Amino acid sequence: MSKRTEKTIVDIAEELKLSVSTVSRALNDNPNISARTKDKVKKMARKLGYRPNALAAGLRNNKSKTIGLIVPRISMFFPAAISTIIQNKLQEHGYNLIICQSNDSYEQEVALVNTLYSARVDGLVVSTTLYTTDFSHFDVFRDNHIPLVFFDRVPKDYNVKVIKGDDYLGGFTATSHLIERGCRDIVHISGPLTCNLYLERVAGYKSALQQHKLPFRKSRIFYQELTRDNAWQTCEKIFAQKPYPDGIFASNDTTAITIMEYCRKINLRVPEDLKIVGYSNDPRTEIVTPPITSVDQYPAMMGERVVAALMELVTSRQTGAPRYSQEIIPIQLIARESSAGATKPVTKKK
Repeated sequence: MSKRTEKTIVDIAEELKLSVSTVSRALNDNPNISARTKDKVKKMARKLGYRPNALAAGLRNNKSKTIGLIVPRISMFFPAAISTIIQNKLQEHGYNLIICQSNDSYEQEVALVNTLYSARVDGLVVSTTLYTTDFSHFDVFRDNHIPLVFFDRVPKDYNVKVIKGDDYLGGFTATSHLIERGCRDIVHISGPLTCNLYLERVAGYKSALQQHKLPFRKSRIFYQELTRDNAWQTCEKIFAQKPYPDGIFASNDTTAITIMEYCRKINLRVPEDLKIVGYSNDPRTEIVTPPITSVDQYPAMMGERVVAALMELVTSRQTGAPRYSQEIIPIQLIARESSAGATKPVTKKK
């Protein structure tokens, strides 16, 4: 079986009796080449099955026109929604996107950073793992002045561009909403505190309790990876004995949906017996019964701001030491039936 020979611009030039430089300029839409010649060259390129060598062009121009993106899990609503926005917006700027997922493994994240650096991407966008506390593996990008933007799950003390949601306000708003709906015994199911998101949402939860003169009890907060299995196991602990809580603030919508499933199993009515608020405004929250109140993080806005920040870094070609810069994306509580009920005045303790 004969090996397929890759066609080059030399083959196109020979077929058309043109110079190699003319063919190259025609393929790159050089304005000095006539439309007739460009059309002829491109038709022959298609006929011969010519494929441009992007890597070689990148080496010549010192640009790959490719951006790397690392997210924890592409299966989750929020990273998936943002990845789509980032890809679409980058294409408007003439860039391709390589999407990688760390699967919340720090070791995998380190390996992906090294792989994307070796692939000569023109910039890197990252939402870190739950357990990333050492960011030194990103130094190779930062120290070589390759644009680097973190979003959602971000470092606190690492000199880079950061775009994140207002997670403190999200936690405060979700908890206050439950209190305003009459809840006095509110459980919070959080992610691990190694991640900035959950540190801030927990702080918002505690502040809301304090502002409304309600006690904070360590037994009413749970820290875990926010999976369906973990949520079910936590429900078994929460509802193992009475008194049951009258409200639960879950730090993602997968957990909120699982809580509602568990309540159905034990014949607990939502929202009459238990009110639930989730986080992310996953589309599933609108179609379950009853629909779930959730905190919208505006993924489209965040994705657009990530690309805008990245393009600013790409075009500015900064050579000085990078500085920490933070941009906050707003949140909004979307109230639905899972937290419905007459608003009750909060009785403050003396």
